[in-house]
Amino acid sequence: MVKEFFEGFKEGTKLFGENISVIINFILLSLVYFVGVGLTSVFAKIAGKEFLESNKKTNTYWEELNLTKKPVGEYYRQF
Repeated sequence: MVKEFFEGFKEGTKLFGENISVIINFILLSLVYFVGVGLTSVFAKIAGKEFLESNKKTNTYWEELNLTKKPVGEYYRQF
């Protein structure tokens, strides 16, 4: 009878710990997301920063690439 009690107690504490860890992880990750992304968004809007520059004429984010040929010497030391 005592052995069954302690096995049930062990299983109950294990389930309780798993449920608490899910709740705490959700709260912490939500807090980090809202503080990190939210504050970045607020400061970017205050500063007038746009992370994706859209073309106002066509409402697109695509940019034209300049794929012209370069002299071979420019490819040797790029960094």
